[in-house]
Amino acid sequence: MMATALEHLISEATLLISQRKYAEAAKQVHKSRDILMKNTNYLDTVLATLQPSQHTIAVAAVLRARLASASHTDAAIDTLHATVAEFVAVCELNQLTHVQHDMVEMLEEYCHLLVNGSCPMRGIEVVSSAVGKIQSCLTPHHMTGAHPLLLYLCLAAQCLKPAVRLLDKQVTDVSRESDGFSIKHFLLYHYYGGMVYTAIKRYDRAYHFFKICISSPALAVSHIMMEAYKKYIIVSLLLGGKVSKLPKCASMIVPRFIKPLCQVYCDLQQCYQSGPDALSLYIQQHSVTFIRDGNYGLVKQLLVSQYKQSIQKLTRTFLTLSLSDVALRVKLQLPELAQQYLLNMIEDGEIYASINQRDGMVVFKDNPEQYNATDTLDLLHQRLLRVMELEQRLEEMEESIQLNPTYIHKLAGSSEEDLPAQQMATTSTNLQP
Repeated sequence: MMATALEHLISEATLLISQRKYAEAAKQVHKSRDILMKNTNYLDTVLATLQPSQHTIAVAAVLRARLASASHTDAAIDTLHATVAEFVAVCELNQLTHVQHDMVEMLEEYCHLLVNGSCPMRGIEVVSSAVGKIQSCLTPHHMTGAHPLLLYLCLAAQCLKPAVRLLDKQVTDVSRESDGFSIKHFLLYHYYGGMVYTAIKRYDRAYHFFKICISSPALAVSHIMMEAYKKYIIVSLLLGGKVSKLPKCASMIVPRFIKPLCQVYCDLQQCYQSGPDALSLYIQQHSVTFIRDGNYGLVKQLLVSQYKQSIQKLTRTFLTLSLSDVALRVKLQLPELAQQYLLNMIEDGEIYASINQRDGMVVFKDNPEQYNATDTLDLLHQRLLRVMELEQRLEEMEESIQLNPTYIHKLAGSSEEDLPAQQMATTSTNLQP
């Protein structure tokens, strides 16, 4: 009986698609999800009879149900990976517009299948292409439900270049909830983005992403926000040696509920400012917590960061110092360790100095960059173009809001409510002697 119901559903959906009634076809398939989930044994046969380029709406729904019931065997992964890759490559955009929600859910099941099968690398190109397809239905500046999925695969595969390319693109709008986008996708995008930037040591961008994540409106404790807050504290210390205050727009959920749950991380700042000995002891005492949260390696970088920040302070105070004095002032055990830190920081461009190996003296220098090279001018030009593009986008958004019927109606309603009060004030003013 259920097989007959499945045949009827597919027949009706393909008929509506052939008549170009895409909205009706998408609605019909969406409300019949139970039929697909109860007939998973027949879905491979259904997929074989459908053409992804002609029946995008039907294939998206069927493929989502098939992936949800997939086993994690190598043969199943190979077959489904090939099916998803073909679908993403040839899906028809006019139909995809109506099933973005199914597309995102299908990609979620696909990503979980690959990660559980220990082969996330295979899906990076497919999901990256899917992001472009969904954006083709919207604008290149839209954040879609597939954005955090690509970051998730890149982190699982430890292949971060595609993630960095995605994150470096300007995002000024988000998809609608009806198109498969939710607050969970928004939080995961910024949480995973912060993790990617942390991994490549772009701590300023990581700090920005984690701050957006913990500043999002919330009425209840979110596990994503809590994990982002832990990393926000660590990255703040790595970046400037202190934890910045929460933005005023942050929800009261963070200081009232999330902060007490992260007390081990909140106490890091005091230990960080107490010196390397106190910090090292604190990390050892709470190593179980840091390892459980997956932050142990990041927390240990605070020790290195503490020495580096102490050395950077010396460059603002002294012109010359001996290696032994440097080691003493930053609390390193040996002058050789101080020399190694100095060499690494000079190589990374964090300080400008020279070391005289003969007498063991360090000479601190000013930044030699004059900002007059062609590369600098090209970078400045690119930044200006980006600012101009962002300004134009903001003007378009403001115009869109001003022309929005809901906004106009609300504005007109507010004016009408204020009018009697203004008339009463005028009347009372005229009655005064």
